[in-house]
Amino acid sequence: MSYIPNLESLRHFFNSGATQELSFRKEQLKRLRETIIKYEEELNDALYSDLKKSKEEVWITETGLVLSEISYFLKNLEDLAAPQKTATNLLNLPGKSYIMYEPLGVVLIIAPWNYPFQLSLIPLVGAIAAGNCAVLKPSEVAVATEAVIQKILAETFAPQYISFASGDGARVVPEMVQHFRFDHIFYTGSTAVGKAVYKLAAEQLVPVTLELGGKSPCIVSAKANLKLAAKRIAMAKFSNAGQMCITPDYLLVHQSVKEAFVETLKQTITQFYGDHPVESYDYGRIINKKQFNRLMGYLQNNTLLAGGTHNEELLYISPTLIDAPKMDAPIMLEEIFGPLLPVLTYNDDAFALDVINHNPNPLAFYVFTDDSKEADRWLRKVPSGGACINAVAMHYLNKNLPFGGRGNSGIGRYHGRFSMETFSHAKAVLKAATWPDLPVAYPSFKGRLGLLKKLIG
Repeated sequence: MSYIPNLESLRHFFNSGATQELSFRKEQLKRLRETIIKYEEELNDALYSDLKKSKEEVWITETGLVLSEISYFLKNLEDLAAPQKTATNLLNLPGKSYIMYEPLGVVLIIAPWNYPFQLSLIPLVGAIAAGNCAVLKPSEVAVATEAVIQKILAETFAPQYISFASGDGARVVPEMVQHFRFDHIFYTGSTAVGKAVYKLAAEQLVPVTLELGGKSPCIVSAKANLKLAAKRIAMAKFSNAGQMCITPDYLLVHQSVKEAFVETLKQTITQFYGDHPVESYDYGRIINKKQFNRLMGYLQNNTLLAGGTHNEELLYISPTLIDAPKMDAPIMLEEIFGPLLPVLTYNDDAFALDVINHNPNPLAFYVFTDDSKEADRWLRKVPSGGACINAVAMHYLNKNLPFGGRGNSGIGRYHGRFSMETFSHAKAVLKAATWPDLPVAYPSFKGRLGLLKKLIG
C-alpha cells in the first residue's frame, strides 16, 4: 500500500526555523537513539525475516552502525556546525572571512533493500544533524524491516519534521519529485535506477547524492598473504549472501598463486560456513525469487570451482567460485550482487588493468599484497570511489573516511562530517571592515592597474 506524506507541511515546518537550533537537532538524535534501542529485537527479527541475518550480523552491519553515527554527531555537532574561519585576501583586509553551514531544507532519502536499516537511517541521521526536514523512502522489498522503520519514525518524530513514504518506489518517487521541489535527493541503489532519479532531479535542478554500485575488483598479487586474503575476501564476499555494493565483484589472482589461493579460499569458506552452508547460523539468503532467478542465470555456461548448490524454496545459493568467465558473459558485464565470485587470472599489470577498465570507476577497489610499493602503484592506476589494501569493505566502517563513488558508481559522499557537508550548504561569508575605507576601491581606476594587480594577484 502506498503512502505519500504532506510534503508542504514539511516545507512550512522547515521555514519556521525550528530545525536551526543545535539543541533541537541533538534532542531529535537522542530520541532516535532511544527508539532504535527500544526496537532492537524487532529489528533483529525483521532482518532475519528479510535476509536471514543473525542478530550479531544485524548489530555489526545495521543497528550498531546507525547508533555509532548518532553518537558521533552528538559528540561533534557543535564543532561541525560552527562557522569555519578562513584566510582573507589582501584586497579584503582587514575584513574577516568564514564558511557558514546552513541546512538545505526538505530532503528526500531513498534507500535499498540489502542493508535496509542502516542505508535508510545513516543518511537520515546526517540530514537531521545538518538541520533539515526529511522524507524517508525505504525499500518496499525488505517488507519486515520497512514496517519497523515506519514504526520507529512515527514514534520518534512529528510527521511535519521527518516523514515516511511507502509503496512501489518506481511510482511513488516520481509522484513526489514531480509535484514538490526537494532541496536534495539522496539515493542508494542500482546505477540504472540512479540514472532515472538523476533525470527526475535535473528537471528541477535538485542536487543529488547517488550511492550506486558497479563491479568492484580485487587484486590478489603474487606477493599477497594468501591465507589472510582468503579470510578477508570470503568474510566480505559472502556476508549477507553477497548482497553488498562494496563486496568484491570478481577476483584477479596472479597466475603463479591461483591454484594455491583457490584451494585456500575453498578451505576458508568451509571453515566459515561448514560443509553445508544452508545449515550455517552465519549464512544469509537471497532477498526474493526475482533476485534468486537472476543469480541462477549467471551460472549458465560457466565452470564452477566450488559451490553452486541451491534451493529456490529457501532462496539459498551456496558460496560459489566461478572459473575465468568470458569477458562478454553477463556475469562480467553486470553487478552480481550475490554469493557468486568469478576468479580470473593475470600475469602482468597491463592485462589486469584492461579487465578492470571494462567497468571503470568501481565503487571500491581492493588489492592484497605485502609490497607497499606495489599497493601504491595499483591505487594510482585504478580510479575508484574508495579502496583498501589487504582488507575488503572495512573502509565503510570508518566514519572518518568519506564514502561514495565516482562516475558510474555514484556522485557525492557521506558518513560523519561528510554527511554534514552533503546535507548543508557551505555559505561563503565576508565581514568587511568599515574602516579604513580606501579610495583605491572605487572608480576611477585609471592608472591603477599595477596596484590592482598586486591587490588581486
